[in-house]
Amino acid sequence: MMAPHERIIFPLDVDTVEDAVVYLNALKRRVGLIKIGYSLIIREGRSGLNRLHELAGGPIFVDLKFHDIPRTVQQATSALVAASEHLRFLTVHTCDGEAIVRAAVSGIKPGVGVLGVTVLTSLPAAAGLPDDPMGPMGTGSDGGPGQGKDEAERTQDRVVTLAQLARRAGCEGIVCSGHEARAVKAALGRDCLLVVPGIRPDWSEVTHDDQRRAMSPAQAIAAGADYLVIGRPIAAAKDPAGAAERIAEEIAGAFH
Repeated sequence: MMAPHERIIFPLDVDTVEDAVVYLNALKRRVGLIKIGYSLIIREGRSGLNRLHELAGGPIFVDLKFHDIPRTVQQATSALVAASEHLRFLTVHTCDGEAIVRAAVSGIKPGVGVLGVTVLTSLPAAAGLPDDPMGPMGTGSDGGPGQGKDEAERTQDRVVTLAQLARRAGCEGIVCSGHEARAVKAALGRDCLLVVPGIRPDWSEVTHDDQRRAMSPAQAIAAGADYLVIGRPIAAAKDPAGAAERIAEEIAGAFH
């Protein structure tokens, strides 16, 4: 079983490795994984990935949410895996179908897991996907099976459908909000990893927050989350190390 701090994924929302150093020094052995997005990858490239691994002292999670035709996604996944021997997770959007997700999975090697991204936590409940052939949140243009359900129920149905697609295609885990975590675990089983962003401890102060379907660490763990993506509550704290430790304590409490 993972230690509580190992369940914390900290996103390095900075532009350079130098900007990341202060967080990496403070959070070493206080979080389980660091997550790297577009800005750092574009600016720092392959050498930056390896340097970040050395500074963090552990595996890395590259969150690029691949979303393109299958051949391009397969090539991109293969290139990313080849660029770093220390990759643990990468992400792919699930909303355009199983072929794209399978393409991402086909490009990995043992030890690397693909996470299927369902509905972003920055979207409100029942936000439509513009290229979804089933209409907003999979309800169908004529109302369909979602007719009569409230927004949260339609969002949950859509997330579960996308999560099932991702698992059929070979994803190791799913990215969803804590609000859908319990339903996804029930549909897919305990061995499917759930990575939950949009985590906001009750004591955190995040200004200009863009998360619309947020949840506390304890609530998300109780709902079935395996990993929690927690950025601004840690990065914006006066004491990031202390904030991470406080979150780990809350996670530990959720198991008792």
